[in-house]
Amino acid sequence: MNRHIISSFEIPAGSFSVFMIVTLTLWVAFYDRFMVALLAKCTGRPLGLSPRVRMGIGLLLSCLATVVSAVIECKRRSKAIEQGFQDNPNAVVDMTAMWLVPQYAILGLAEAFCSIEQIEFFYSQFPKSMTSISMALSTLGMVVSSLVGSLLVKIVNVVTTKGGKVSWLSSNLNRGHVDYYYCLLTFLGLLNFIYFLICCRVCEPIKNETKRLSSEVGEESDYSELPSA
Repeated sequence: MNRHIISSFEIPAGSFSVFMIVTLTLWVAFYDRFMVALLAKCTGRPLGLSPRVRMGIGLLLSCLATVVSAVIECKRRSKAIEQGFQDNPNAVVDMTAMWLVPQYAILGLAEAFCSIEQIEFFYSQFPKSMTSISMALSTLGMVVSSLVGSLLVKIVNVVTTKGGKVSWLSSNLNRGHVDYYYCLLTFLGLLNFIYFLICCRVCEPIKNETKRLSSEVGEESDYSELPSA
C-alpha cells in the first residue's frame, strides 16, 4: 500500500502501531476527565461504568477491529489483482495505507477499555494482601495469548495448505487470504466474549467494590509520619 503522506515523507511500515498508542493515550485522558463525570450521573457509580462492563466493551471493540481489518484487506487484495499484481507481492497497490488507521485506532480503544479495567477489576476483587499479583496475572495473560497466537498461525498454515492450496497466510499476500484469517479471529473473539459473559454470570462480585477501593485508599498507613522540621 502507498505509505506516503506527502511526496517526500513515507511512514515506516512498523510505525503504524503508533496510531494505537496515541488513541489509547487520548481516550484514557478524555475518559478520566470528561466521561467519568457524565457516566456517574447516569449510572450512579463514582467511576461511571463498572470494570466488567468496560472489559466487555473492550472485547467487542477488538472483534470490531478484526472485522474492519478483514474488510480493508479484502479491498486491498481485490485492487492488487485488478492491477495485475497477483504474482508480485512487492508491488505497491494504488491504495493509501491510511486505510489501516481505523483498525489501529479501534485496537487502541479496545486496549484502553480491556487491559486497564482488568487490572482495576483484580484490585477490587482480590483480597488486599494479593492485589500485587494482578499485574503478574495480566502479564501472564499476554504471554499465553502470544503462544496461542503462534499456535493458531501454525494450525492455519497446515490446514489451508492441504491439497496443494495456497496458505491463507502466504508470504504473497495477493494470493493468500489474510482477510479470511481476520474473519477467523473475529469468530474466536466472539467465542471469547461469550465465555466472558458466562464467567460474569457465574462469578459473584464483591459488593460495593468501588466503595472498597476508595476506603482502602483512605485507610491509615502502617508507617508513621516523619517529624516536622
